[in-house]
Amino acid sequence: MHSLSRTVLGPLAAWLLLQAAPSAIAAEPALPPVTSACLKPGNWTWLGDVTPRQATAQSVLPRLAERDVILLGEQHDKTDDHRWQLQTIAALAAMRTDIVIGFEAFPRRVQPVLDRWVNGELTAAEFLDRVEWNKVWGMPAELYLPLFEFARINRIPMVALNVERKLIRSIASKGSDAVPLTEREGVSRPAAPPPPYVDNLFETHREHARMRGSESGPAVSRNDPAFRNFVDAQATWDRAMAEVLARRLNALPGPRPLVVGIIGSGHLRNGYGVAHQLRDLGVTRIATLLPVASDTPCAEIRPGLADAVFSVPPQASAPEQPRLGVSLSESERGVHVIEVSPGSLAEQSGVRAGDLIVELAGAPISKAAAVVAAVKNQPAGTWLPMRVRRDSELLELVVRFPARG
Repeated sequence: MHSLSRTVLGPLAAWLLLQAAPSAIAAEPALPPVTSACLKPGNWTWLGDVTPRQATAQSVLPRLAERDVILLGEQHDKTDDHRWQLQTIAALAAMRTDIVIGFEAFPRRVQPVLDRWVNGELTAAEFLDRVEWNKVWGMPAELYLPLFEFARINRIPMVALNVERKLIRSIASKGSDAVPLTEREGVSRPAAPPPPYVDNLFETHREHARMRGSESGPAVSRNDPAFRNFVDAQATWDRAMAEVLARRLNALPGPRPLVVGIIGSGHLRNGYGVAHQLRDLGVTRIATLLPVASDTPCAEIRPGLADAVFSVPPQASAPEQPRLGVSLSESERGVHVIEVSPGSLAEQSGVRAGDLIVELAGAPISKAAAVVAAVKNQPAGTWLPMRVRRDSELLELVVRFPARG
């Protein structure tokens, strides 16, 4: 079953989710997933009233199109989430001619490249190369390209919302106050996160500690500097994106445009992240729309989660290539494991969050893209040796890829 209550919020600006999918390589076809009693697949649920109620795009989108900012969530590696985003933006663009689309996927420094793309000056390959897609985001480009192409052919401005991952890592490592103003990319001090958001972040922080093997040490505490730094990093990340959205809203004299944010759902749920920072910046006419799996428990579909949610129906899938089940980032030291998905090949192989990948199949590794390629090309039923550095120790691990059928 899918769950919205499990918040996946790493303190890094780029995610490389290589989810393990054992059922995708099983010989027998999976039974159709059970759908939630309160969600109708392929339909909207309006959450703006006391009681959630079924709705249609025709009843949801026109009432929100006059807002200043509309935030569209996603799970970064879910193809149907991006398809839903595209159809929603297309509907909004039919109602508003003055639309702008902001993307979490891009750091601010690549804004000139986004401008050139929208102006039709770059091919898709040139665009992805010049924004350093595999370095700054790492998700399969085909998930996002329809959105980028839609913006290009309709000459809709695209805006880079994010900051460099190095800034978020630095804050997560040593705290916001220890990062000089010259390195903060102009991001102002964020508003204090709401207590429920801090509660969610603590659960994530505790899970990180468990995956790093810290449960054998002292109990994780909310007073730990590491947790305070984690909250600082997340709030700064939310603030950075909110600032760009607010700035674009007020960039030109005259009527405000409709600014749409394409952002991970973890930054948007319950109005705790980006929306909270937007309100602190004086932007209050905000709408949040989220895609949710059609088997999401009814208890999680409640007012306050968003203005409305779209129930993404299940889809039969062909056997997929094996996936490791990690989120990665790069630094000067190499490729870092940031998250390990529960039940994934990585977890089964002993990989933990915090590991530094040193070698794969005896070859040195310095780029996340090399990890993606190695996993993608690994035949089913074979083993992939991996060497990782964990603290001061070098460990030899083996990832065992299941056989097909």
